[in-house]
Amino acid sequence: MKNSNRPINVGIGDLLQFSWPITALASITHRVAGVALFVAFGFALYVLELSLSSASGFEEVQTLLTSGIAKSILWVSLAALIYHFVAGIKHLLLDGSDAESLAVGRTAAIVTLLVSLALIALMTLWVI
Repeated sequence: MKNSNRPINVGIGDLLQFSWPITALASITHRVAGVALFVAFGFALYVLELSLSSASGFEEVQTLLTSGIAKSILWVSLAALIYHFVAGIKHLLLDGSDAESLAVGRTAAIVTLLVSLALIALMTLWVI
């Protein structure tokens, strides 16, 4: 006998079947951007160390940064920085106010995503 009221086990692949609220998507994206920034920091330290090691290292960095892979890493890093910064400003504004309703949270999430997308589009023109 199967009880349909019992919870189901959800796998990683099943997460895409849910309809996530915009506030959850904004929160998850903020966390993913933070992880991407942490990883990008390691790449930035490597490039800085290589460029400061010698004149040939500096030339190697200049060559490296013109490659497509480096431009992709730069784009992802800057996109993560932009989104994480805009979402952080949203958190500062909402934490400093009395606005704690679901409607305000939903509106703030939408504004965060739209402002971030606009800034990322402008950044894309600069990187490419």
